[in-house]
Amino acid sequence: MENSTIKNFAEKYKNGTQHFLVLANSLTSEQLSLVDANGWTPRHVIHHMADSEAQSYARIRRLLAEPESLIQGYDESLWAENQKLGYATRETAPSLLVIQAVRSSSYELITRLTEDDLTLYGTHSESGKYTVLNWLENYSAHPFDHAEQITKMISSSKK
Repeated sequence: MENSTIKNFAEKYKNGTQHFLVLANSLTSEQLSLVDANGWTPRHVIHHMADSEAQSYARIRRLLAEPESLIQGYDESLWAENQKLGYATRETAPSLLVIQAVRSSSYELITRLTEDDLTLYGTHSESGKYTVLNWLENYSAHPFDHAEQITKMISSSKK
């Protein structure tokens, strides 16, 4: 793998952030309440993204500063259902700010990565060995995946 690959990941990461934020900021209050087959709304997805991205922020830093350490997983469904976390009712603006802030900071970090960094790893509590490359693959795609999830909710509501 060469540095052009890191640049490609950085660009995809940056574009994914923008893509998700533009979509999320364009949603009406009615669209934020659309429910998919799993009981999630776009509001749930936005809050999930903020919490997941906050986790990712810590994970990449742990992988780089403390290689071979434990990367703790979490049950996103339990977080989404937890009343105190308020995924179903909270305003989305603070979560959108979290997404913007942590992804902006992590984007800068990605631009400083080297090829050698890609093999650094920790042990994910749910999936085992977890490398910086795994992190890049997962979190570069993450906002695109959830933007598609929201887009499908909106499309389904129009039928």
